[in-house]
Amino acid sequence: MIEVPTAEMFTKILQEHRAGTGAYDALNIIPSWMADLARADALEPLDDYVDRHGYREELDEIAPVYRDNQMKVGDTIYGFPDDGDVFIMYYRTDILGDPELQAAFEDKFGYAMPVPPRDWKSFYDVSCFITERTGSETYGAAFFRDPPYAQFMFQERFRVEGGRFFDADTMKATINSDIGVDAFTDMREENKCMPPGVETWGFVENLAAFLAGDTAMTISWPPYGRWAAGYGLDQEAFAWVPKSTIAGKVGYATPPGDAPELAAGFSLGISASSRNKEAAYLFIQWLNSKEISLERVQLPYALRDPFRASHFTSEEYKSRWAEAPQYLEALEAGATSGLLDLSLLQTDKYEEALRQGISRLWAGEDPKAILDDVAAQWDAVTERIGVDKQKEAYTEWASRPNAYPNN
Repeated sequence: MIEVPTAEMFTKILQEHRAGTGAYDALNIIPSWMADLARADALEPLDDYVDRHGYREELDEIAPVYRDNQMKVGDTIYGFPDDGDVFIMYYRTDILGDPELQAAFEDKFGYAMPVPPRDWKSFYDVSCFITERTGSETYGAAFFRDPPYAQFMFQERFRVEGGRFFDADTMKATINSDIGVDAFTDMREENKCMPPGVETWGFVENLAAFLAGDTAMTISWPPYGRWAAGYGLDQEAFAWVPKSTIAGKVGYATPPGDAPELAAGFSLGISASSRNKEAAYLFIQWLNSKEISLERVQLPYALRDPFRASHFTSEEYKSRWAEAPQYLEALEAGATSGLLDLSLLQTDKYEEALRQGISRLWAGEDPKAILDDVAAQWDAVTERIGVDKQKEAYTEWASRPNAYPNN
């Protein structure tokens, strides 16, 4: 087992492939990288292995959003979807369900407080109202706003509001449209009702605040829901996770707009340079199988989230804590309507420009000016790659059912 930080995995896989050392056999692949890695011939095509070992029927049982979008490049299988990453909204049922708070909210805003909020306007209203009402004892919401995380949230929100990343005919970036500017502006405005310094928060800081009861709503990956319930936190592997003070008081839903970002995820593949390809294939098939994957997604420390139809309906999983059935229901809803991460040639270059733009947003710069610069950087990357080549990649990605809402 070779451990590599997630941010370095793409580069390490390519470097090893070019060197041809055979150092890697089985690979964890973030699906948005798959096209680049396949075009570089760094991944072993898996169709022959799948047919030889009779595995296609088990692959069909993977939830469609993962099976249809995180397994193939063109018509060729390069990886097995292995982690049902999706953004889920977590909210305090005891706070949002408080009758006095609900009555006061309706008196102020003239509409019933939604539990939970289903659009970003009501989310902002509820968040700021809770912060104001409690005197910041409990903030209405917080997110991880560190740019590597926040760029996923922007990708989701931009599309939920109707944005398109590119003009499909010219491949000019359209991220700086009015929709993009409004999303940037609103994201920064929301921070005012969140804890001070939230702009620098990552996964752990946001988790700690929610588990401590300092925030009433948040959006994150599925592990938050398990840990908020206290599931598995008595194990030594979770010494770094704060103890939950909110077990039994958390509800689960898809985020406002009902089209959550799938946000990274992992697929299992084989290095084209491996000298043990058959053994590596059998290992990833075993890991990914219906029986073993159900065990793995229930391991508190495995950081693998449900991705098969049988995971969402598992009676064993539903018995793990009192609210587990509602948790799995929310994950299944997200796996139905979830949005794919943007995946192009050299996707990392586009994401880096967006991350830098978000850093500037938190620093107080003008949202329109920032996004104009980001769009110009995207256009420059497209020109370097070749407009026609990138247009082909974008057209293929944008044609998928979950690239844009209601595609």
